[in-house]
Amino acid sequence: MTKTDERMALLELIEQRADGDLVREMLAYAAERIMEMEVELRTGVAKGSRSPLREVQRNGYRERDWDTRAGRIALEIPKLRKGSYLPSFL
Repeated sequence: MTKTDERMALLELIEQRADGDLVREMLAYAAERIMEMEVELRTGVAKGSRSPLREVQRNGYRERDWDTRAGRIALEIPKLRKGSYLPSFL
């Protein structure tokens, strides 16, 4: 293998690694949006909003790792004061 071939192989490896990071970031973003929409439906109002129609209040987050084909993604799953919440994609 020549030096040029070695450099090309190294560049391809770096690009693949970058693609994996991008995919994980996109999955994390999508998961966060899905969780926010699901919790919003369950509570009856958007995060940070006040409403007399509120059904349940938020109570912080719990951390959980989500193992995907793209790698491990750290999630912050919203907690509720009454009842429980588990994202639909888990």
